[in-house]
Amino acid sequence: MAKTYQFQLKLNVDLDSHIKKAYPEIREYRTISKSLDARGAPKGRVPTFLYIIEALTSKQDSYPQLLPLQECRPLNKKPIIIGAGPGGLFCAVRFAEHGVPSILLERGDEANRRMLKIAKFWRYGEMDAETNVCYGEGGAGLFSDGKLITRIKSDLVGYVMKKFVDFGAPEETAYVSNPHLGSNKIRGIITKIATWLTEKGTEIRYNSRVDELLYNGDKVIGVKLSTGEEIYSDHVILATGHSAEEMYHHLESQKVAMKPKDFAVGVRVEHPRSYIDRIQHGEFCLNTELGAARYRLSWHDKSTDHGVYSFCMCPGGYVLSSGTEVEGIVVNGMSNYHRNSKWSNAALVVSVKAGEDFKTDKLMNGLNFQHDIENKAFALSKKHATGRELPAMRITEFLNGKLDKRELPKTSSPSGVFKADFSEIFPPFIIEHIKDGLREFDKVMPGFIHEDGLLIAPETRTSAPITILRDKTTFESLSHKGLYPCGEGAGYAGGITSAAVDGVKIAISILEQSGNKILGDKAPHIHKDKK
Repeated sequence: MAKTYQFQLKLNVDLDSHIKKAYPEIREYRTISKSLDARGAPKGRVPTFLYIIEALTSKQDSYPQLLPLQECRPLNKKPIIIGAGPGGLFCAVRFAEHGVPSILLERGDEANRRMLKIAKFWRYGEMDAETNVCYGEGGAGLFSDGKLITRIKSDLVGYVMKKFVDFGAPEETAYVSNPHLGSNKIRGIITKIATWLTEKGTEIRYNSRVDELLYNGDKVIGVKLSTGEEIYSDHVILATGHSAEEMYHHLESQKVAMKPKDFAVGVRVEHPRSYIDRIQHGEFCLNTELGAARYRLSWHDKSTDHGVYSFCMCPGGYVLSSGTEVEGIVVNGMSNYHRNSKWSNAALVVSVKAGEDFKTDKLMNGLNFQHDIENKAFALSKKHATGRELPAMRITEFLNGKLDKRELPKTSSPSGVFKADFSEIFPPFIIEHIKDGLREFDKVMPGFIHEDGLLIAPETRTSAPITILRDKTTFESLSHKGLYPCGEGAGYAGGITSAAVDGVKIAISILEQSGNKILGDKAPHIHKDKK
C-alpha cells in the first residue's frame, strides 16, 4: 500500500531533492496537496509550502485504484440540460461517461465567438442580450478568473479537478490549494469539453434560448425554444445561471417551488498589484515562486448582524463590465493564468438579508433590489460619460463621503471609469458597512486604505437572489417532477467547482433513479507523479 507523508519546505527548496535526502526509502511519489503559508512574510519570516505526498517504498506497493466506469442502460428520452455553464457541462460529461447522450441547450454562442462579442461590449458598449459575460458557452465562469476554489466538502471535487486536467488544465490543478486556470486557459478547456461531448453523442445547440418549460400537470415534460420548437424529455436539468431573469419569471408563473434568499452586493476594490504583493509578501514580494499575492478578508458587524467580506479575489487581474441588460451596469473581476497585470482586485460585498433588507412578500424583490442598483449606476454613467464607463471613487474619497478634485488613478478596466458618488447608487446600509469593513481590513492589512486604491461599482451578481427548491436526495424539484434545478442559478453553488459538482450529482441521481447502480463516481485527485 502507498504511504502518506506530510512536510513543510521553505521558499526555493526543491521538492525532488528534499525527498531524496529526507526519505531515501521512497522510490516513487505523487503530490496530493500543495499549499502556501506566507502569513509571516510581512514580518520577514520565510514563506513555506506545505506538501502532502503519497509514496511507494517497495515494489509490492501500489496506489489506490479507481473503480472502472460502466455503461448505463439508456434513458427513454435524452435528458435536456439548459445552460452550458460549469453545472450544465459537467452534468453532460457525467452522462456521456456512462454512455448516456444528452441534449445541451445554450442561449448564447460558443466560447470563441462569444469572446468577440464581449470584446465589442467592453470597448464600445455594444451589448448583445443573448451572448455576453454571463450568457454563452462556459457561463459566467468563463470570464471571471477561472478560479476553482471551493469551500464545499465532496469527494466529487477531486473528480472535477481530474476532468479539468484531462481536458488540458495544468497538472498542478489537481493538487495545489486555490487552483486557478485563468480566463485565457479556461476558454480553451471549455472548447475541448464541448468537442469531446459532441464526439460522445451529446447534441449541443448554441443560440437556442429556452423560453418555457412544457408541463403535464405537475410534471415537466420538455422545453419550448424562442423559435417555437418543442423538445420533449423525462428529465430537464435547469442550469441557467444566476442572471437568467426571464426563466425565474416563467417558473413563478407556473408555481414552481421557489423562495427568496440572501445574497451580497458591493464594489470592486483595485490596488496596484505591486502594493498588494508588498503588503502580503513583504521582502519576498519579488520572488517568482510566490507569484501575485492573494488575500481573503471578512468582518462581521455584531450590532447589525451583517457581514462584509472579500469575494473572487483576482491577483494581477482586471475589473470587467459584466452586465446582461442594456440599461444596467455590473462589475466583476478576472485574471489570466500568469496573473501578470499591474493591478489586483477583489469584490468587497455586504450581506443582503431576505426579509430584513428587502421584503419577501414578492418572490422577485431580491432581483429588483439588484436591478435598482445596476440601473442607477448606468444612469450615472450616461449622465457623466457614455454609459459604457464604470462608476469609481478613490477609497479615501469614499471614506470621506465626498469627491475631490484629483483625477482617478489608472485602472485595469477596458471599459474605463468615471468619478461618481456611490451614495447615488447604493442604499445607506451598504455604504456604511463597506466603510466600516474597509477600516477593519486596514487593521488586518495595514495600508489597505491607500491613496491609489480604487473602488468600482457595482458588484451585484455574487449569487442568485432566489432558491429553486429541490429534494435533498434526488435533486428533483419539490413541486414539479422531471425538473432538476442545478448550480448557481438554482441557489446551490457559488463558483465554477461547486456548480460542476452539482451537475455531476444530478446526473448520477438521474441514472440511479433509472435503475442503474453507479460505481466509481467518488474519484480522488489525479496527482503529479515523480519517480
